[in-house]
Amino acid sequence: MQAPKLVATDVDGTLLDPDDRVPPRAAAVIGRLVAAGVGFALVTGRPPRWIPDVANQVPEVGLVVCSNGSVLYDAAADRVVWSRALDPVALGELAAGVEEALPGCRIAVERVPTSAADGRPFVAEPEYRHAWPSGSDIVAERAEVLSQPAVKLLVRNPGLSSDAMVAVLGPKLGHAAGLTFSTGRGLLEVSPPGVTKATGLAEVARRHGVDAAQVVAFGDMPNDLEMLRWAGHGVAMGNAHPALLEVADEVTASNGEDGLALVLERWF
Repeated sequence: MQAPKLVATDVDGTLLDPDDRVPPRAAAVIGRLVAAGVGFALVTGRPPRWIPDVANQVPEVGLVVCSNGSVLYDAAADRVVWSRALDPVALGELAAGVEEALPGCRIAVERVPTSAADGRPFVAEPEYRHAWPSGSDIVAERAEVLSQPAVKLLVRNPGLSSDAMVAVLGPKLGHAAGLTFSTGRGLLEVSPPGVTKATGLAEVARRHGVDAAQVVAFGDMPNDLEMLRWAGHGVAMGNAHPALLEVADEVTASNGEDGLALVLERWF
């Protein structure tokens, strides 16, 4: 592949090292590629409120595809450009499907955000146990959790693996929603039908005036699968889930071994 016109990367397990920091080599090569006029975008399962910590380490961050493709966020302006949401009827039907297929799971939602400063759009059932530290959510009964549009429905069962959960729930949901995960610790992420990181990245590419063949994308978990397939050159990290290793055009070193920088330094 010739030098890309747009570089897209997942955040956790990909851009960030195991200490949740942007490695110096990655920060340096991102600075060089942006100075050369190449586009740069984050494509993540994170909501906008979890982007400023990354943007503070990488000043070049502009457009960010958040919530697995459901939100396009402008980090420079702290503004949500657009969002794709599940309405309360769809959320109720999905929750019923979850209850039938995986009884005992607890659910939460990411409601439609307006900016990173919109600090309390996460609403969870009382017994929902977080996969990551969180202190900004609202606790409510299930009826209230499902009462407003949401960009993502989260299904949690710490006693199961995410692979096992998706194997059971996937056939139940069919094409009613997008189903994926970004951690193996018993957490599934449900998006509006047809919404993936690839659809969000395609919109970023359009805004940059480039096509898929001119994009290099990096990822490590199943929520990156569609993005790596879509990009002209999809790169899986050395620490990636086996599903990504099967579809990637290239496998680089892990996120703790400067895997992203090792690839980008060929061109920048």
